Amino acid sequence: MVSQDRTPAGGSSPGSATPAVGEPTRRRRADARRNVDALIEAAKTVFATSGVDAPAKEITDLAGVGVGTLYRHFPQRSDLIKAVVESGIDTVADAGPALSAAHEPAEALVTWIHGFTELLATKRGLASALHSGDPAFEGLPDYFLRRLGPSLAALLDAAVADGVVRDDISAEDLLHGITQLCQPVPGRGPEHSRRLVAVLLDGLGRGPTQRAAGAFHQRSAVRG
Repeated sequence: MVSQDRTPAGGSSPGSATPAVGEPTRRRRADARRNVDALIEAAKTVFATSGVDAPAKEITDLAGVGVGTLYRHFPQRSDLIKAVVESGIDTVADAGPALSAAHEPAEALVTWIHGFTELLATKRGLASALHSGDPAFEGLPDYFLRRLGPSLAALLDAAVADGVVRDDISAEDLLHGITQLCQPVPGRGPEHSRRLVAVLLDGLGRGPTQRAAGAFHQRSAVRG
């Protein structure tokens, strides 16, 4: 009697451990995503200390990847700068709801602005990238407003409704104003931008907002 082999042609027996179709591709994609994330995080750190023109090897050594991996994902330095800016913008924008839930309106607003200031002030050259005229950065101002505008507007509206912030300034005004205050000044470090933003905050509100701004100013002095 002839036995029947029920194993599909070209297939494996039921007990074999054959990788699922597409698994190698998914693994490669996951590895590539990890490399991209590592490069962006490393670039954030290096840009903060050495500026956006830091050597590529300084970034790849910190990320634990080769220089070829950097250029495969970010062929131009402007591509990496853009990715770092967008990642930082996303982090600040996404912090809004959590801050609103955890703090009174004044403290939530000032803490959010503190995070935004740190994004600009401690990443040497990133604020300039938004206004550099480089075609690679053309989409950044729109991304900047689209992601940050609603997040800041919600916090600002809550503070206005609570009576602790003046009502004649918009979220867009604040975003542009802080960005300008964080432009690099020759011979001055990030503490210069922090002090200027603290002055802006002092003029923005009254009562709780001014006290929160004072705390911001104290943190700035310690960091400086």
